[in-house]
Amino acid sequence: MKNLKKLRTSRHLSQFKLAELFHISQQSVWKYENDLAQPDLELIIAFANFFNTSIDYLVGNTNNPRKYETLSETELNEDELAHLRLYRASAPEVRKLSEQMMQLYFDMQKGSEKE
Repeated sequence: MKNLKKLRTSRHLSQFKLAELFHISQQSVWKYENDLAQPDLELIIAFANFFNTSIDYLVGNTNNPRKYETLSETELNEDELAHLRLYRASAPEVRKLSEQMMQLYFDMQKGSEKE
C-alpha cells in the first residue's frame, strides 16, 4: 500500500494507534506500509474512507489524494461551459426546473430504450 504511511503520518498517527483504530496488529500496519502483505478489500475500503481518499491513491495507482476528481474548465467544451454559466446565474427555482426537465428527459430516454 504505497501511500498508507504518508496518510498515516499526515494525521500524526503511529502505527500502533492506526492498528488500534482498526483492530489489527501494529505488525500488520508495518507489513502493509512495506508491501510485505496486503489487507483484504474491506480493510482497504475502510482505510480509504478513514483518510478521505480514493483506493487508487491508497494503493499507488494515482498521485491525486482527493477522493473525487474535480472537473476543470479545460475539460469542458464551449457549449458545456455556456450551460454551466447559465445554470450558475439562474435563480434556485429555475435551477430546480432545469434539473426536473433534464431528469424527465433521461427518464423518457430510458423508457424508449426498453421498448
